[in-house]
Amino acid sequence: MPAQLPVIVGFGGVNPAGRLSFHHAYRRKVIDVLGEAEVERTFASLTALMNLPGDLTEEQRRQRVLDGTLIRQITDEHRSRMRWQTPIPHEPGQPEVSFRLSKRQLPDELPANWHLSDEEDRSVLVTLVGDPQMSTSTTQPMKVNAAGQLPDGFEPGELYGSRSHPRGLQITVFAASDALRSSGLDIDVLKSKVRPDQFAVYSGSAMGQLDNEGYGGLFQNSLTGKRPTSKNVPLGLSEMPGDFVNAYVLGSVGDTAGIIGACATFLYNLKRGAEAIASGDKRVVVVGNAEAPVVPEVMEGYRTMGALTEDEALMALDGSDHPDHRRACRPFSENAGFTVAESGVYTVLVDDALALELGAQILGSVGGVFVNADGFKKSIPGPGVGNYLTVGKALGLARSILGDEGLRHGTHMQAHGTGTPQNRVTESDILSRLAGAFGIDHWPVAAIKAYVGHSMAPAGGDQLGAILGTWNDGWLPGIHSIDHIASDVATKNLALAMEHTELDPRQRQGAFINSKGFGGNNATGLVLSPQTTESLLEQRWGKAALATYRSRCEAVAQQAQAYDDAMCEQTVGSIYQFGEGVLDGSDLTISDHEIQLPGFGLPVDLDIANPFL
Repeated sequence: MPAQLPVIVGFGGVNPAGRLSFHHAYRRKVIDVLGEAEVERTFASLTALMNLPGDLTEEQRRQRVLDGTLIRQITDEHRSRMRWQTPIPHEPGQPEVSFRLSKRQLPDELPANWHLSDEEDRSVLVTLVGDPQMSTSTTQPMKVNAAGQLPDGFEPGELYGSRSHPRGLQITVFAASDALRSSGLDIDVLKSKVRPDQFAVYSGSAMGQLDNEGYGGLFQNSLTGKRPTSKNVPLGLSEMPGDFVNAYVLGSVGDTAGIIGACATFLYNLKRGAEAIASGDKRVVVVGNAEAPVVPEVMEGYRTMGALTEDEALMALDGSDHPDHRRACRPFSENAGFTVAESGVYTVLVDDALALELGAQILGSVGGVFVNADGFKKSIPGPGVGNYLTVGKALGLARSILGDEGLRHGTHMQAHGTGTPQNRVTESDILSRLAGAFGIDHWPVAAIKAYVGHSMAPAGGDQLGAILGTWNDGWLPGIHSIDHIASDVATKNLALAMEHTELDPRQRQGAFINSKGFGGNNATGLVLSPQTTESLLEQRWGKAALATYRSRCEAVAQQAQAYDDAMCEQTVGSIYQFGEGVLDGSDLTISDHEIQLPGFGLPVDLDIANPFL
């Protein structure tokens, strides 16, 4: 029996270009080549998302949208300055330092150099003997001031009862809600047709939640006179985005995992989801990630590694005395580091039989995802050989599905394209050599981190969004932040375009997502276009089944479109079912053959065959 085809029926989220569903974020990247109808729809989507006031002129509105999206200068004071403890020097012979405290303010354990004397007002005079070892809380400006930030004015926590959630989880709730609603499929309908244990959510973050509501508060509060909260530890966990989708968005009791692979995390989870559907084990899978690393301490950590583009480096590249923050990320050109970004991306996968039964929208399908490590390494962050294997295997699979002609003339590559000197050399060599090995002589290659930056875990999802948009509108985003290809970049067999490239419809059969992560986490995914997916479904199910499927599509498409129309008018609140529909053991109907859960039409089957016979 052939494997089930993992069909993409919903896709959404938010990144620095805007809302990903219905190709809005993609269109922000190529807005200068779109028709006026698509341009206005893009501006309408972003106007609503950014909560722009209604009294702006059309010119002002559009300029606010353009200025407040994509990679740009960090202007938020809380993000643009580092908190710092500056020591106060105390030279020998200086007067002793004294101050008064109430007795209740005294620490439980007195420092050894504190001498106390009671005062008449029941306070205590504290005298510091010797070096007082004092410091004062200050801030200092960041040396990196560019980031891929969510659109100005968009606050995901305001769309539901966020209750001091870390920003990464706020983004998760919005992104997963957007993806589910974009499908046009009612979750209750899915639950009526799919067994509870045939749902799955594969989601997480690469770094965890590191702002003050997560691990940042856990490690810093005690040093700033505060206490860690009861939420810092649990909400900081890397798998928490998946937990939130299960508990508050989807209400799933199915399989769950958060597979971490540094910058390849999205593809790691997509691989798990696609394989679960292909094997028949799962029928509905939500895959995605969220990351909010635009945090001063995180950015300073990457800067000290030499990984980020400092303002001084930007000015040196341009021979300018003013950094061009818009062009901070420069894939495959002269560059100096990557650009941190925040993002949340989710996709809804179902098996092909369910897609046909429901009349679901077919946005594409997942052909396969390949993962390989680097073997022995000189350094953990340094690149290795694993990505040659992942790209090679993805190309081999595409050849089997699309044929030689389809592979050579019907695909393009969304490169990892971080904008670092090492990446431009190593990734271009991988793509150039393997394209040549497979007979591809002019392979279109895009690198959308030039627009939105590097969002760590969801980065592959940002790339997938660009692929889906390219298939829909026909434009491959150019690498707009560069004006030349660096001399050490391998260009043979590749088409590294700086301008937007219009693809022939025959070039829209399949596409590749490439990810190269710290530690040797390499992944390459093959995704198949809607046209290719429908062709495969017709081969599997026949023309009559496809005709019946198309007759069911209209209602689903209308429901999805109604959601998009509403979001272009005013941002709709996120799905967040806190404390609703909570089950306990007494709600279940249990036998030795099945367990029935309220809210699901089918039971969990307990008659499990022996897999070892």
